[in-house]
Amino acid sequence: MVSSSVTVIQTAKFARTYKRLHNNHKVAVDAAVEKIVSAPTIGKAKRGDLSGVFVYKFKIQTQETLLAYEYDPNTRYLLLLGSHENFYLELKRKT
Repeated sequence: MVSSSVTVIQTAKFARTYKRLHNNHKVAVDAAVEKIVSAPTIGKAKRGDLSGVFVYKFKIQTQETLLAYEYDPNTRYLLLLGSHENFYLELKRKT
């Protein structure tokens, strides 16, 4: 994915989760990714073991969804997508 000279890279875990979503849920995730591409500091910066990782929270219908990512000026790395349950535990395994 390339958008306005910013490259978006997905981890295999993120891509697998995204692939399993319903089409109307993918629209919400795509909108969240566009927000991250245009304003990478929109998410909350994590500290400690997860320093350098940002988590953006958004709703898919009524379910709060978390999207973890890292960024530099030219790239957005989408790390993980999911609900709050075990999200940070899984994220720590990936980093």
